[in-house]
Amino acid sequence: MVEIAHQSNHVRRIRESKMLSKTELARLAGVSTLTVDRIERGEGCRLETKRKILLALGLKISQKHRVFRQ
Repeated sequence: MVEIAHQSNHVRRIRESKMLSKTELARLAGVSTLTVDRIERGEGCRLETKRKILLALGLKISQKHRVFRQ
């Protein structure tokens, strides 16, 4: 069995506060809806994907601590 490292984040909360669906966020970020779903469940992702999500949520890279915990 493979264990996946889970990372706490606030993507879902921020997405919902902006009234965006997972599909809309995925389109804005240029990633798949499945990727957004995985991130919201706390699965890891590449730094480039985190950057895309931040920008799609209308945040600056310097605000990454508001969304992703290290």
